[in-house]
Amino acid sequence: MAEVEFSDVAKVYPDGTRAVSDLNLRTQDGEFMVFVGPSGCGKTTALRMVAGLEEISEGEIKIGDRVVNEVPSRDRDIAMVFQSYALYPHLSVYDNIAFSLRLRREKKPEIDRRVREAARILDLEPLLGRKPRALSGGQRQRVAMGRAIVRQPAAFLMDEPLSNLDAKLRVQMRAEISKLQRDLGTTTIYVTHDQVEAMTMGDRVAVMRRGELQQVAPPQELYDRPANLFVGGFIGSPAMNLLEATLERRNGTLDVALGDQRIALDESLLTARPALKGYEGRKVVVGVRPEQLEDAALVPDSPTDRHLRGTVELREALGAELMVHLLLEAPPALTDEVKELAEDAGTTAEELGGGVSSTVVVGRFAPDSKVREGDEAEIAVDTRSLHFFDTETGTAIYDGSNEAKGASA
Repeated sequence: MAEVEFSDVAKVYPDGTRAVSDLNLRTQDGEFMVFVGPSGCGKTTALRMVAGLEEISEGEIKIGDRVVNEVPSRDRDIAMVFQSYALYPHLSVYDNIAFSLRLRREKKPEIDRRVREAARILDLEPLLGRKPRALSGGQRQRVAMGRAIVRQPAAFLMDEPLSNLDAKLRVQMRAEISKLQRDLGTTTIYVTHDQVEAMTMGDRVAVMRRGELQQVAPPQELYDRPANLFVGGFIGSPAMNLLEATLERRNGTLDVALGDQRIALDESLLTARPALKGYEGRKVVVGVRPEQLEDAALVPDSPTDRHLRGTVELREALGAELMVHLLLEAPPALTDEVKELAEDAGTTAEELGGGVSSTVVVGRFAPDSKVREGDEAEIAVDTRSLHFFDTETGTAIYDGSNEAKGASA
């Protein structure tokens, strides 16, 4: 086991493209670190530089106490698991797992011991004699994991290993990989585009955008205190609703003006985010997570000054919850970050709302809500956990001391 450390690491291609810039990050010994971000954000490039599959242009990478910039991949004491499994089709499961040990000329009894131990851990013992073509996708991925385990490396590197599996199998394999990593205690860097994978698997999650680290923190901290608009909009499923708003004072309290509607802010929120008072009279981006919106008919004690009105455009009944898409007469936030997040989700900026003065938001309602498509709905807003961002910098507005550091490692 070993720490992996990036110090001012960059990758610059011959045409001048900077795939990774100024990456500073240290994984702890035995930690499960997840790199997440949109396609092209630099997360896989960072992983490949650790593996020695990509040359490091600037800075240095350490595995343990050793700088590995010039160390060949085979001598870095790492094991990599790819999304394509990379199994040898003509070899049995046993021989695929044993392959790297035979290359290292390990003794036969030791090879057999390690292969069978890995097969036991991964529940592959009945399959050792089969060829990859006779295995399911999940079984092939377990064989790829077994091949990595037997090497007993200082670190595992995993590049979107579940992307070729169906949704149900991905959930199962997420749990299996997480348990395996905890049992082995091996430092792991895991790359994924799926933020649900990142949130459920990582001890800490590093969010990247355009080659730069945005924030690294435990999953719950990323969710509760995103450092900036990009992190807030990327983390969460369904995604955070982002609207343009103005902070205005009325009757001695600070309100959020959303188009022609207003909601009063909770005192606990103003206490937790004192820097908001400095934005009085200014435009901000307000972030509202779906779970902060509820059918007002189901919360009769909710203050009416924390209600919004919207038209129900779509109702998705999911059994335990109801996803309600509502058109609000409030302008959408259309910053560069929001447009990039929309593009990554397969949505154009124009599709974020009905126009420049209206926005479609998603609410996570209780399943007994009676709202239907076409209804005018009253929506209760939990204002204790709203998020606010500077429209120009995208920085989250907390206490003015940069508490949520964008690239803390």
